[in-house]
Amino acid sequence: MDNEALIYDWNCGGGDRPPGRAIELDDETLRDGLQSPSVTHPPIERKIEILRLMAALGVNTADLGLPGAGPHVVADVTALAQEIVRSNLPITANCAARTVRADIEPIARISQKTGLPIEVGAFIGSSPIRQYAEDWSLEMMLRATDEAVSFGVNEGLPVMYVTEDTTRARPETLRALYTTAIRCGARRICVCDTVGHATPSGVHALIDFVKGLVREAGEPVKIDWHGHMDRGLGVINTITAIDAGVDRVHATALGIGERCGNTPMDQLLVNLQLMGYIERDLTRLGEYCRAVSESCRVPIACNYPAVGRDAFRTATGVHAAAVIKAYDKQDVKLANTVYSGVPSHLLGLEQVIEVGPVSGRSNVIYWLTRRGIEPTGERVDRIFQHAKESSSVLSEEEILRLI
Repeated sequence: MDNEALIYDWNCGGGDRPPGRAIELDDETLRDGLQSPSVTHPPIERKIEILRLMAALGVNTADLGLPGAGPHVVADVTALAQEIVRSNLPITANCAARTVRADIEPIARISQKTGLPIEVGAFIGSSPIRQYAEDWSLEMMLRATDEAVSFGVNEGLPVMYVTEDTTRARPETLRALYTTAIRCGARRICVCDTVGHATPSGVHALIDFVKGLVREAGEPVKIDWHGHMDRGLGVINTITAIDAGVDRVHATALGIGERCGNTPMDQLLVNLQLMGYIERDLTRLGEYCRAVSESCRVPIACNYPAVGRDAFRTATGVHAAAVIKAYDKQDVKLANTVYSGVPSHLLGLEQVIEVGPVSGRSNVIYWLTRRGIEPTGERVDRIFQHAKESSSVLSEEEILRLI
């Protein structure tokens, strides 16, 4: 039976509708993600592996790093750019830069050396709290914007103008900054929730305001959204930004990044796919997350959505019984959906049924049958009784010893 006939979707009734335009994804794992004080910076070989997995997942753009930080970053960014060209990867590149000429110059050199167009993401703080802390005047910020954007454009580089802490900036400041950047040739602007301050309603109001500025400018300027997880709203804020009309959204694998991290790319991909906003092959999503987890030494929580160990694993009797009954109907998709909001086959996975203290006899029977072991009454009773006396799920070794 068609699973759509078995699920009444209140999400669609509540307004979730594909935006009717292509949504671009910018993966910041190898730059913004590595700003976390708890991560290990991967060697270039692992960075290239992660870059290739980004491309395999249909990510449109990768932030390769901030070359202005020094020769070691220049070397890695150059190697990543060369890999895109050499392997003809279906992904474009950008690099972060402060709004100073010294940060943009190495990006221009790398682009010229590799033959790869590299977008400059020139950033500057925009909120009054940041201005006060830095002793910045608006005149200085506008002058830096003019000089940096103009230099990047004159070097033949596409420029994205990034206002840090946009969600706490004054409208008149944003108007002055964005208008200057667009006049100087920036053809993409990025709205940032740098400290994870925004709520969905605030995102919508801000994007509506920025869209109005772009219309007034009369230039073909695209809008990006960059969110953080300080209040745990990164994914829903990013989806709200898409609904509000942005063209591209930023995220990192496993949400790595400063403080509480960035919007998690993996969770974003899963949600956008289920909402019908994108169409991607996500069967390598787990590989992408594991590559970042291992190379950056960031553990994946067992209950992490979609790619955590327990995402499609149950030992609960009632839940397992429903999954088993679905399998008995010879319907794998039904089994993958009956007790899961994310169908495991979307990621090339299947449901896993374990045996533990809250399991039923059906768990034991299923476990044995899946392994080609006859579920005799005596075996089932022995394993079931042991499970009830255990404080945790039984390992495969424990069950085999009981057999």
